[in-house]
Amino acid sequence: MKYRIVFATLWLILLPITAFSYSKNTETGRLLTGKVTDKSGQPLRDAVIYLTNTRTKAIKTYIVGQDGVFRFPGLSMSVDYEVFAQYKGHKSDTKTVSQFDNRQQVTINLQIDAT
Repeated sequence: MKYRIVFATLWLILLPITAFSYSKNTETGRLLTGKVTDKSGQPLRDAVIYLTNTRTKAIKTYIVGQDGVFRFPGLSMSVDYEVFAQYKGHKSDTKTVSQFDNRQQVTINLQIDAT
């Protein structure tokens, strides 16, 4: 009987701590930001960004606004991602966000020769 009380007490104490720790780790993730520009450094409005999860091959897209800025929040820290931009039939180089890079926020700027 004593052991049940001790076990129940520990369970009630540890459960919220474990749940908080789990939710904190799953809610956070990596943030990928960047900007798409032409060779002269001008933002390319309406460029399409393609982000590929290399494990699942799932692709996310984002159309940039006037400032050329993009962001992909909540990316897994344990997956590699490939990102590139496309604008009027022209494509940037493909860049990789590596799972071995432990930064929470990664900035990758993409350049397209759109001439």
